[in-house]
Amino acid sequence: MTTTQPNRAKQRFLFQGLLPLKRSTLVADVIAGIVLAAVGIPEVMGYTKIAGTPIATGLYTFLLPAFTFAVLGSSRHLVVAADSATAAILASNVSRLAQIGSPQYVALTELVALIAAALLLLARLFKLGFLADFLSRTVLIGFLTGVGIQVAVGQLGVLLGVAEGGHGSIKHLLSVVQNLPNTHLPTVGISLAVLAVIILSEKLWPKFPGALLAVVGAIAASWVFHFADYGIKIIGAVPRGLPSFGLPAVSLDDISSLLGVAVSCCIVIIAQSAATSRAFALRYNEPFNEDADLIGLAAANMAAAISGTFIVNGSPTKTTIVDAAGGRSQISQIVTVAIVLIVVLFLTDPISYLPTAALAAIVCLIGIKLIDLRGLRDIFKTHRDEFYLAVITAATVVFVGVREGIIVAIVLSLILHVRHSYRPHSAVLVHKNHFWQPLPVVPGSMSAPGVIIYRFSRDIFYANANCFSDQVRMLAETATLPLQWFILEARAITEIDYSASQTIRDVVQALASQNITFIVTGLTPEVKAQFDRDGLTKLIGSDHFYNRLGDALKAFRHLHKSASGE
Repeated sequence: MTTTQPNRAKQRFLFQGLLPLKRSTLVADVIAGIVLAAVGIPEVMGYTKIAGTPIATGLYTFLLPAFTFAVLGSSRHLVVAADSATAAILASNVSRLAQIGSPQYVALTELVALIAAALLLLARLFKLGFLADFLSRTVLIGFLTGVGIQVAVGQLGVLLGVAEGGHGSIKHLLSVVQNLPNTHLPTVGISLAVLAVIILSEKLWPKFPGALLAVVGAIAASWVFHFADYGIKIIGAVPRGLPSFGLPAVSLDDISSLLGVAVSCCIVIIAQSAATSRAFALRYNEPFNEDADLIGLAAANMAAAISGTFIVNGSPTKTTIVDAAGGRSQISQIVTVAIVLIVVLFLTDPISYLPTAALAAIVCLIGIKLIDLRGLRDIFKTHRDEFYLAVITAATVVFVGVREGIIVAIVLSLILHVRHSYRPHSAVLVHKNHFWQPLPVVPGSMSAPGVIIYRFSRDIFYANANCFSDQVRMLAETATLPLQWFILEARAITEIDYSASQTIRDVVQALASQNITFIVTGLTPEVKAQFDRDGLTKLIGSDHFYNRLGDALKAFRHLHKSASGE
């Protein structure tokens, strides 16, 4: 990944996202922090339903982890807290090892954050941030869509007030359908009311925190009308005060069991956070340092692990909310931390009256927003093959699991890359109307009498070396006029591996047996050095390399005139 590292970022390790303070934006930063708290507090409480942890743990992600990233991160915009994607990956795996919501379960989620912190530090140390680039946007859309479906389906039972059962989205959905006759109508009424408030607020007043209004209204109604007496489930007691600090109470054996889920979370964290930081830095023409962000994210997850909460991630949605509210630095996130601190110290009693259906409605809408139908439709219109890969990724998440979905996402991204490289856009160049025009590689193609100019538009490696060889041999064998020079226009080739080197050797020898001279133009110095090391320069002839195509053609015309005695 490309990293912008200005002198300011190199000289300062702390407060890159906070300094310099700008009086002109300070008031806007504070207001944006208040808006983030209004929108983010209901969301992070909702993410605990996805993660399977107590509701207080969601609030804790907005304390020490968020503050730590604000101090250590490079991005002036990225908001770090609980996130739906990593929460879903977490729950789908840890739930196999402990009872959801139990102290052991919470300890294991803390351990995942601790392992992720170590992995993020290793990624920074060995500069492995580029690995996130192997998650193509196509399969990432499919992955998040699958997560959205899983999250939304997972809340149906709570929304309807029916018993939930079965592991996985399909079994969960079947369980809900079987229990439909037991639907609790008062719970359904609360669910619909919360959904209506949030949806109408987004439609009529997009910047108004509709989720906060819905939560406050549901808490007030629950307190006044004693919802619990009517069989409506409420959150119940929420611990007041700061979280307990310390390492999670787990055994060393648990580390190996959770390494896979931590790796999956790290890949999503790197990809999502880096993309968000980069986008906002480019928007405002600001410097940023992805290495510093990795340190900030690692420290934030370390802070999560020792402060009783689960893994945290950079949030594109929360970052966008802050930006829309006028926030231009991490001051906004510091303000949010302060507000959440007030909530956990003094306002947890009212939260205990919150109906679980209200929280489920918020989570359900979060899941629905992750379902990117517009993105899938755009991919379907323009890149049909990639659309199928996105659908496969989404289906894997829904039918198999989130961890398997992230593995499939990575594998499909790699396959997509190899597939594009395997069948590169090669062409035969023909001079028309004062320009070189690329034409398809078909039998009989020639650039001019006696010469074929062949452009190969990718690096040559083991997967496409045979394609290169087949096309060169086919063009030479089907030339409609006697062929003297075969010119490889190699400007797009930046690397060759051992297999490619041997293939080029075979091609040059095969052409030489037909009295056809192999010429190379536009080769970069680095690849030319590899040709030298592989002995290809000696085989081809050092005088058969040209920097420019025009020089090669001038030499060919001169040779042709000399041969004809002109």
